[in-house]
Amino acid sequence: MDIPRALVITGIAVVSYLMIQAWQRDYMSPQTTPVAQEQTLADDTAPANDSDPLPQPDSAEGTVPEPAGEQQAEAPAPDSQSDSGQRIEVNTDVLALEIDPLGGDIVRVALPEYPRHADTPDQPFVLLQNDASRTYVAQSGLVGKNGTDTAEGRPTWQAGQDRYRLQDGEKELNVDLTLSQSGGVEIIKRYTFERGSYLVRVSHIVRNNSGEAWQGALYGQIKRDGSEDPGKSTQGFIPMPTYLGAAYWSQDKPYNKLPFDDMQDEPLRLTQEGGWIAMLQHYFVSAWIPDAQGRYTYSTLYRENRNEYLLRFVSASAEVQPGEEKVFYAEFYTGPKIQDRLEAISPGFNMTVDYGWLWFLAQPIFHLLVFLQSGELDIFGLQMDLGFGVGNWGVAIILLTLVIKSLFFKLSATSYRSMAKMRKVAPEMQRIKEENKGDRQKQQQETMKLFQREKINPLGGCLPILVQMPVFISLYYVLLESVELRQAPFFLWINDLSVMDPYFVLPILMGASMFLQTRLNPTPADPTQAQVMKWMPVIFSVFMLWFPAGLVLYWLTNNLLSIAQQYLITRKIERGG
Repeated sequence: MDIPRALVITGIAVVSYLMIQAWQRDYMSPQTTPVAQEQTLADDTAPANDSDPLPQPDSAEGTVPEPAGEQQAEAPAPDSQSDSGQRIEVNTDVLALEIDPLGGDIVRVALPEYPRHADTPDQPFVLLQNDASRTYVAQSGLVGKNGTDTAEGRPTWQAGQDRYRLQDGEKELNVDLTLSQSGGVEIIKRYTFERGSYLVRVSHIVRNNSGEAWQGALYGQIKRDGSEDPGKSTQGFIPMPTYLGAAYWSQDKPYNKLPFDDMQDEPLRLTQEGGWIAMLQHYFVSAWIPDAQGRYTYSTLYRENRNEYLLRFVSASAEVQPGEEKVFYAEFYTGPKIQDRLEAISPGFNMTVDYGWLWFLAQPIFHLLVFLQSGELDIFGLQMDLGFGVGNWGVAIILLTLVIKSLFFKLSATSYRSMAKMRKVAPEMQRIKEENKGDRQKQQQETMKLFQREKINPLGGCLPILVQMPVFISLYYVLLESVELRQAPFFLWINDLSVMDPYFVLPILMGASMFLQTRLNPTPADPTQAQVMKWMPVIFSVFMLWFPAGLVLYWLTNNLLSIAQQYLITRKIERGG
């Protein structure tokens, strides 16, 4: 009977080790450290008086020319030249933005529907910002022969007003910034916002009223410093590991991570049709998604002197003939990682909700959890509202546990029967041990004969537990990554299931249930092993103190159901059933 427990302990240790390895591989991004030499992709068109080097438009073949040299001189421009200090405020039902007329960049994004903290609902989470504490902005413009952003600098756009608001009853809001070039060329930089949407359409409308052809290319980039994620969760003194870094789509693979350290060592250079490039953090993402029909060059740049990372795309150069008008456009997403919305925007974009190496289990668990909470069901992209939903994520987790428990009901029953039989023959096993104290081989032989005679599988007690561990890990990923469960309340003191129980009530109850469950198991004959099993509930309780409350709720519910099932089976076996 030592074999099952040894396997359980070994299995838990192995799974825990794999979890740590998976976290380190998939989520833990090391602190950004300066490299010996700054890697650049910029070319000679970098503006002399602006701190942000600009990309070069594609050639006709769709490739980016090599930089003139391996190292570019650092721009001496001060920070103030990247922000004019005069901003245009834009408010929709889900976004609160600020646009800097210098360059027409999005320099601040707040999300009114996502509070910074659960106890301060009137303070929205700030995703993008550009101030002394953090740099995280979305930039765009036109580069090339007649572009707006040149070696001389970036333009100051003119707006009709300082504040824009999507009024009640309106579905769309356009914010137009205008610029006049020499010769009669007029350019409109238009931001288009839709009600309920975090996707912003950014259009550059070129009206060529001159007598010569206008030539240029569209670019967009995300600039972020190496500061930590302000939205990451912390569990006491143990940080919850979540991924902070870049990602992009390629024709070979729909989802590619690009950690900060990789951007320092091996900058990205990729030319393809369609695609997207994004900056990820816990629960939220910002991304440029250009027109899927165009051909673009995607690249990254690490600026060592400022500890900044730039992700950008640039289109192929195009001409606008005299008297013609042409629209260069791309879409910019800035908001929560809501899977169905991301999936509708671009292929692979929904994979920024990263469930790790067990995504194939986590995805159905997530959809089932959403169905139990809201009644909405998504099957192969077909969304249905069946009108059923408990409206509480904690209750949904309890119901999810019932569903999972029912799936493993027969397997668990086999395990409990094996343990009940082991408990029943424990006196006989003790007799065999005493009669063969000096002969361990004889002990094992007689014990195996007893198992065969009583039809006991020594492995039956541990295999079901090991089988259910991947489900436990997958649920952990779901609770960690799904923004739908961010700040999701349960009842009373638990106002956020995605973080630890502030008063440790659930971990203590879980430990108590685990202790009660061990009392139903046969006592190990080995004193050392018996002590290990005795302290196991305490060890697991301490281990669970910093886990998300929703995960501990799942484990507690599962333990209570297991205790009921195990108690009934044990009583039946002891009565000779």
